[in-house]
Amino acid sequence: MAQGAMRGGDGERNRFMEQEQQARLSRRLVVCRLRYAGRIKRMEQMQRDQARLLDLTHDTVFVRDATDVIVYWNHAAEVLYGWSKAEATGKVADDLLQTVFPATRDEMQRTLLRAGYWEGELTHTKRDGSQVIVASRWTLQYDDRGAPLATLETNNDITQRKRAEEMLRRSQAQYLAEAQKLSRTGSFGWNIATGELYWSEEAFAIFEHDPANRPSIDSVRQRVHPEDMHIFERILRQAGEKTEAVDIEHRLRFPDGRVKYLHVVMHDTQDDTGNRQYIGAVMDITQAKQTEAQLQRAQNELARASRITALGELSASIAHEVGQPLAAIVTNGEACLRWLRREPLNMEEIEGCVTQMTDEGNRAAAIVQRVRMLMKGAPPERKAVGVNELIEETAKLIRGEAERHASSLVLSLDPKLRDVLADRVQLQQVLINLIVNGMQSMSAAIGRREMVVASTIDPEGYALVSVRDSGPGISEENLPHLFDAFFTTRGTGMGMGLAICSSIIEAHGGRIWVANNPEGGATFSFSLPASAALVALA
Repeated sequence: MAQGAMRGGDGERNRFMEQEQQARLSRRLVVCRLRYAGRIKRMEQMQRDQARLLDLTHDTVFVRDATDVIVYWNHAAEVLYGWSKAEATGKVADDLLQTVFPATRDEMQRTLLRAGYWEGELTHTKRDGSQVIVASRWTLQYDDRGAPLATLETNNDITQRKRAEEMLRRSQAQYLAEAQKLSRTGSFGWNIATGELYWSEEAFAIFEHDPANRPSIDSVRQRVHPEDMHIFERILRQAGEKTEAVDIEHRLRFPDGRVKYLHVVMHDTQDDTGNRQYIGAVMDITQAKQTEAQLQRAQNELARASRITALGELSASIAHEVGQPLAAIVTNGEACLRWLRREPLNMEEIEGCVTQMTDEGNRAAAIVQRVRMLMKGAPPERKAVGVNELIEETAKLIRGEAERHASSLVLSLDPKLRDVLADRVQLQQVLINLIVNGMQSMSAAIGRREMVVASTIDPEGYALVSVRDSGPGISEENLPHLFDAFFTTRGTGMGMGLAICSSIIEAHGGRIWVANNPEGGATFSFSLPASAALVALA
């Protein structure tokens, strides 16, 4: 019985302990539930606080679930788009806002899943039907297992900014178009791989091409002047050879016969995809060419007037030069008549007289021809000219002038001098002006009056001609202005002779200068490239 009592006491104790454990477990469960409920309340409060903060921001914020259904819509979204939270929640975002995407929706979704975010510009339609452009940023939200749960989208209204940018772009484009019209300069792009051409509005106008039709290399080729086709083909070859820059001029010829002159510049570059292309400009220089031609004609007339003036000053010399062969013809004619009256006839003497008459007649004719050439107003004609031969001819023509000024004319010519590519008449005009100026400067000199015309080859291989006088020289203040138009130290001069000489020499690719001699007098010099070098440059 004692053992039974003991077992009964143990059982009671065990039941008491179990009840105590259950009570402690219940208390713990209650505490945990209370803590969990508090945590939930705190989390709910935190979410409410966060929602209030999101409602305070000026940026639109909404949340889309995995099926793009809107589950949160903040106050700024209500203001911008016009739908309330109740109206927007539960709607598919793209359908509600009629979103216009910058790329395909699938592309953007792949970017979002890969990177966790996407940003760009979208166009949305508001409740009133108007459109708004937003800078949008999508951020992917994940659950505890790391799976995509929702997308947080924030949008910033940039409609006004985009409109301002578009207005600025249109304004700039308008200014550019007007500037291109004023300067007659069009811009273009040329994709080498595809052969596609992209023209500005002015480029279409220059080529007189219908903007409705896409330009092409063939359509440009049809406009190129036949005589300049080799230039156009060279441009195409240079493009194929990856030439970095092209700067060239050529002409266009239109069906009605009109001709335009173009100046084309372009340089090699690459587009965003790595394809080679040329960016360039084409300028209509027709008016400039016409003005240049008119200026050239005016210069030719002015040069001709200068030559006639020089011939007037050389009239005594020319009369002397022509008078000599005419006198010789008369003398030989009289001798020939005497021989004809003698018996028997001496045919050798008669033949000799006639031969001399013919030679003198040819000499007189040559002098007259040179004078006529100097007086003509024809356009310049460049040919290979022997400088030494030209100096000798000019010396013969001006010999009488030298005698009239009691001056001696000495020639010192280099026989190795090469020909130059020049207009013979213009070059002779330069020589006459320089020699006559030198003789006039020596007219007041006391003592020896010697004019030396020399030719040689300078270190650069140019033909160098110098005209050295023994006059008083040129004052230091006048030296820098001698080749200026209308500058003269003579009361009767126009001041155009040396200016014309300068323009002629420069047009031939040479240069002209003057310097005082150490022993007195001055030397005018000019250099011209040899004909082979000038042809190579051309």
